[in-house]
Amino acid sequence: MKEISKNAQSLRSENAETSRNKNKGDILKQCILLVEPKFPTRTKSKNHLNFLPIGLLKLAACYKRKKMYKVELARGKTLPKTFTTPSRIEITSLFTYWSEYVWDAVKFYRENFPDPDVTEIRLGGIYASLHYENKEFQDKCKRYNVNPIKGVQEEAERFFPYYELLNNGNSIDYQIVHTSRGCHRNCSFCGTWILEPEFKSRTKVWAKIKPGLKLGLKNLVFYDNNLFYNPHIRDILNELIELKKQRKIGWSESQSGFDGRILTENPDLAILLKKAGFRYPRIAWDWDYDQWPRVEKQIQILQDAGYNSEDIYVFMIYNWDLNFKEMEEKRIKCLEWNVQISDCRNRPLNQLHDYYKPLCDQCNGKDYYIHPNWTDAEVKQFRKNVRRQNICVRQNYRYHSKLLENKKNYSKKEYIAIKSMAIEEAKKYLPDLWIPSNITQPINRNKWSVEKVKKPHEAIPIILTMPPFQN
Repeated sequence: MKEISKNAQSLRSENAETSRNKNKGDILKQCILLVEPKFPTRTKSKNHLNFLPIGLLKLAACYKRKKMYKVELARGKTLPKTFTTPSRIEITSLFTYWSEYVWDAVKFYRENFPDPDVTEIRLGGIYASLHYENKEFQDKCKRYNVNPIKGVQEEAERFFPYYELLNNGNSIDYQIVHTSRGCHRNCSFCGTWILEPEFKSRTKVWAKIKPGLKLGLKNLVFYDNNLFYNPHIRDILNELIELKKQRKIGWSESQSGFDGRILTENPDLAILLKKAGFRYPRIAWDWDYDQWPRVEKQIQILQDAGYNSEDIYVFMIYNWDLNFKEMEEKRIKCLEWNVQISDCRNRPLNQLHDYYKPLCDQCNGKDYYIHPNWTDAEVKQFRKNVRRQNICVRQNYRYHSKLLENKKNYSKKEYIAIKSMAIEEAKKYLPDLWIPSNITQPINRNKWSVEKVKKPHEAIPIILTMPPFQN
């Protein structure tokens, strides 16, 4: 199979095909179908800021720059609605462990459009780029007559995403922004330095977001992998501050964590972030527990800039080199700081499937990746502990109880009564009461089980306090 350029620098090969069509007197328009495979995300998350198919939207804008193209977006396995036969199908990919959904889409479209001379299928995105040199990947591409694409399509990168294609009933109020590509850190668990080996940065942001503002997309989500490493970051933040003052933009958010080391060396960046309207700042704590003083300093810098601790998130990778006990110590330290945790379950870049189910025992290790230092029960217990602790931090609770979390279990008076009790007294009525400040291990390290806790029949004494008398 003839190889497409690794960097996918050009989309110009369609010009010759267009000329042939004109010479034959056939259709003058080329029909492009952009496909987002049916990934295992909830329907309501289709337009979630973490999963938006931004690459496809940029490709759409690139194609629509000329009137000879007709472009349609397919989300899942659906045939085109505005034309019969596409001349090209562009399929994107996300995480490597969702690869089966990608090949499912490839199979579907090749079966429906079997002639590669009529319909070219191209496959790009994260998984396709990371596995481009893999023999099994290349063999599958040959089997389905697919042209693989590696890396960022530079020609499409110049265009503002064609958000108008997002038409599934879930409106958005934000736009995706890149002020840089790449990252100078070479973390073993991250593929950014492979996907985007060269760090490239922009000096300003206004020209990139202006088209979106005209569409009403006032909020900004930055997809930079290391926003602070941009040498022009102060200029960009000051630009955003002015736009914020003029009420031209709303909130901003960085999908990736802020580089804590750069933040420590440049604490003024936190003040600029706050003034620019960045919400929910995230920092990473990937390494050992004994590095907590460094993380604490980063959190303090953000708090000094005006952020509330409960709005600060700490990225922590688990199911990795650090064992369960050390991760629990890190979790409890975050509780002491009253910050939330963004827990990231480690899945190697060569992992091609993930059938993780939080309620099932999967100790055989066949369903999803389990690190040698961890067990299935520990993976699920840590995730459960983090979820409960985050609720405690957000709601300012001393403890967590799923029974109490479900408002149907107790009347309003009973709820107030229990919340006013000392923890030891509340345990009588909440058998699932959990105190986040304690290391909580699974009952059986080698077998995961989830027991449904029932509300006890014991009557709850109603404690009513009268409001103080006011003259």
